[in-house]
Amino acid sequence: MLRALNLSLLIFFPISWFAPLMRAGLLPIFGLSEISIISGLASLFQTDVVLALIVLLFALFAPIAKTLGLALIHFDLLSAKTLPALTFLGKLAMADIFLIALYITVVKGVGLATVETAWGLYLFTACVLASLAIGHLTALTKP
Repeated sequence: MLRALNLSLLIFFPISWFAPLMRAGLLPIFGLSEISIISGLASLFQTDVVLALIVLLFALFAPIAKTLGLALIHFDLLSAKTLPALTFLGKLAMADIFLIALYITVVKGVGLATVETAWGLYLFTACVLASLAIGHLTALTKP
């Protein structure tokens, strides 16, 4: 069961990267643009490469590396001793969700922009939380 749930994340994580995280606009009368992890990365690479690389690590590489690592453990191709390192990767992805929530809060607090959360933020959060739960359950079942 854990294998199937973990492998399903290989499908759901990429969907969450392209799904809209939020809709944002300068003022409500100008309409809202949808922002996804991928579109946000594309914009960041044009303005701040270092921040873009950090987001790339947190939002894309860390969750997939953890998912692949857990898959290798589930198929007995990797030692369960690597679980602490994989748990750390899951926490990096959780930090990305915190940053997104912080940005939304700051922008809403300024009052000049309109920001609405979208379904992609919930999907990405669910994927990260599922990955954390799968990692925890794997640690309980593997010696």
